[in-house]
Amino acid sequence: MILKIGELFCGPGGLGLAAKETSLRNNQRRKFGFAHAWATDIDPDACATYRENIFKGKKRRVFCKDVKELDYSKLPEIDLLTFGFPCNDYSTVGEQLGMDGEFGPLYTYGVKALNTFHPRFFLAENVSGLGSSNEGNAFIQIMSDLHHAGYRLYPHLYKFELYGIPQARHRIIIIGVRNDLDYEFKIPAPNRVKKTSFEAICNPPIPEDAANNEHTRHSRDVIERLGYIKPGGNAFNSELPKHLRLNVKGATISQIYKRLNPNEPAYTVTGNGGGGTHIYHWDEPRALTNRERARLQTFPDYFVFSGSKESVRSQIGMAVPVGGAKIIFTSLLKTIAGIKYESIKPSIYFSNED
Repeated sequence: MILKIGELFCGPGGLGLAAKETSLRNNQRRKFGFAHAWATDIDPDACATYRENIFKGKKRRVFCKDVKELDYSKLPEIDLLTFGFPCNDYSTVGEQLGMDGEFGPLYTYGVKALNTFHPRFFLAENVSGLGSSNEGNAFIQIMSDLHHAGYRLYPHLYKFELYGIPQARHRIIIIGVRNDLDYEFKIPAPNRVKKTSFEAICNPPIPEDAANNEHTRHSRDVIERLGYIKPGGNAFNSELPKHLRLNVKGATISQIYKRLNPNEPAYTVTGNGGGGTHIYHWDEPRALTNRERARLQTFPDYFVFSGSKESVRSQIGMAVPVGGAKIIFTSLLKTIAGIKYESIKPSIYFSNED
């Protein structure tokens, strides 16, 4: 069984690449996998990245436009819908405007796609802050709308560092199974393999000619400031000379100018932010390159991002870790194929009873 995929808010292709590289066979040697039908995003650079890496010779299947202007009637039928609807208004880093923000209501276009295509399954993804946005009411509303589109829901807060991903990245992922299908998805158990930022970035070494590996030019003050910050430390818990201290109120527990601890998974890779938020090398006095950030997001070195350096940084930070998505897609295929796997109880309870 090959599931045809449609993807809203596709970004550069974290979910897309994971699906493309995931397949298995059951005891009867029957193959299970995925095939991409179409994808869409509003960001031209992300669309270009997706076209070149996921579709390659089938570039017309990526529609670069506002989802509000997308004509679903012109898109092919699908078996699986994936959508990492924009997280800006749910992130704990921002104002958490939730449904009251510009991006909060965009999940409804995923619901619209479910009601239009009636795919067998869906995968929806968002930040952990979704659960508390609008005093928790936003999450309840989203879950209700997805459920009433005709699906049983299996939500879970995945802590990807527990699954061998070299980054502390926490995301709510919801698997939906259409009500008429007799499948019961289970949350895959963490493998408890700790992969450090050092292992991710240095083993194997990044090739000298790797794409998206430009270094950032820092001011003398930034280089000097980093020299006083130990691995794992930041600008507020380090003993800095007065001329290098940051006069920023209310930010003493932030990750500004935070250096990686090479013996631990990285802290969360973000897509946006001003000076001091770029993730900093544990030894060298510099920010990570985009290729190093991509490795923390488990993108392979052959995956080339399109656009300016800042655009690439944003694409990488907004993506789903490829390795983490593979684990979830593999679990979905095992569910369909009738292959047992180790599972855990979901961290988020939702009743699928009306």
